[in-house]
Amino acid sequence: MNQIHKLTFFKKIIILLVLLFSYTSICAYSYVNAISNSLSTNIFRLHIIANSDSSEDQDLKYAVRDEIIKYMNSITQNCTSKEEVISLVYKNLSKFQEIAQKVVAENNFNYNVSVSVGNFSFPTKTYGDIALPAGYYDALHIEIGNASGQNWWCVLFPPLCFVDVSSGIVPDKSKELFKNNFSDEEFQIVSDNSPEITFKFKLIEFFANVANTLTAKK
Repeated sequence: MNQIHKLTFFKKIIILLVLLFSYTSICAYSYVNAISNSLSTNIFRLHIIANSDSSEDQDLKYAVRDEIIKYMNSITQNCTSKEEVISLVYKNLSKFQEIAQKVVAENNFNYNVSVSVGNFSFPTKTYGDIALPAGYYDALHIEIGNASGQNWWCVLFPPLCFVDVSSGIVPDKSKELFKNNFSDEEFQIVSDNSPEITFKFKLIEFFANVANTLTAKK
């Protein structure tokens, strides 16, 4: 009889642990989903894919990048939201295409360039003292030639494409735009490396990588 009571007790413990784990997982997922959606909603990125991994094609990718960002900055310098930026990008898609194609021609290549706006998977990336977790983000997407070379990523809004790599410091204007477009919690997630915030960042990163893996298998 005592043996039966012991088995019943252990079953109850196991059930409680399973329920606790399930509840914790649901809460963690809900938190991650809310933060990820907010970041995705308010950030607009740039994604350029080189023709190949040859040094010439990689140099061409950077030349295209520089001219695209230069033009982007000229038309969006007074923008304070992603909506404003993405509206201007849609209106100027043909101009982005023209700029990229001109850079290719000036460097004596005959690659075609494809320019579009869409929602794409991004890995975790660090820009100075700002880090963005992996996930799906809206982006200006540029493919050069066969688009089989290494990717180049940056953030067009809030602007992080020209972070000072020597100091690793994000310009104050960019940080101000981050603060204005995100909650205090969200800004902490991308800018604070304290143990508690780092754990939350890793949690977001974990769920995002799982989602990306599952999506890639479909």
